[in-house]
Amino acid sequence: MNVVIYRLEVGKNLSGRSFCPHCKHTLKWQDLFPVFSFLFLGGKCRYCKQKISWQYPLVELATGLMFLLIFNKFWIPAFAGMTAGMVAMIISLAFLFYISSVLVIIFVYDLKHYIIPDKVLLPAIFVAFLYRLVGILWIPAFAGMTTDKIASLCNYFFAVLVASGFFFLIWLVSKGKWMGFGDVKLAVLMGLLLGLQNVLVALFLAFFFGAIIGVILMIGQKKGLKSEIPFGPFLITGTFVALLWGNQLINLYLKLFLF
Repeated sequence: MNVVIYRLEVGKNLSGRSFCPHCKHTLKWQDLFPVFSFLFLGGKCRYCKQKISWQYPLVELATGLMFLLIFNKFWIPAFAGMTAGMVAMIISLAFLFYISSVLVIIFVYDLKHYIIPDKVLLPAIFVAFLYRLVGILWIPAFAGMTTDKIASLCNYFFAVLVASGFFFLIWLVSKGKWMGFGDVKLAVLMGLLLGLQNVLVALFLAFFFGAIIGVILMIGQKKGLKSEIPFGPFLITGTFVALLWGNQLINLYLKLFLF
């Protein structure tokens, strides 16, 4: 993912061996262990001694933690002993790992450049669309979806319309000043991933986190009222929280305010 982020930045082909961004020396296998190589090398390139960005170990740690949390939540032992259940579960986990990887890339790229790259977002939307169309036929047994296949499809597609339509209206009214069109496309992926209830949770959390960080930046005089702040990282943070704990947050809200 760090390779994808860097090569998107400089416009290089995504294929080929990893190399130091400073001296361009091809990295060997011992240079490529996530986190450990960074620590062993003291945060510097083995060949030119230039500092390695903290982005690399942070992305590696965040991705490893996210994969662990996803596996812990969505791996269901009861299905592991069934052939069909095992295959379906592996496909479901592979899908979630892939989408999570895409979201990590978008998080870092948007944070650095205020741009959500179509090269990683559009393929992810296509994969998520196919997953919902095909997977709906046999994954509902353990994926937390309703047994009514039509209702399940409508739930995800309605989530797409609500989330992307909301941001499209903001983009349209402001003529792109308040919200980039990349956020509209990101909302499509969020809807396909989360469904209606959880995408609403993700949107609420995104605005909540965004407001808190915005106030902190203004208090620290890092940003003003007219300053631009990339919203993609907040949407992605909200998406991860909703994916892992969305149902618990909804139940907590219902207990606190409706009962």
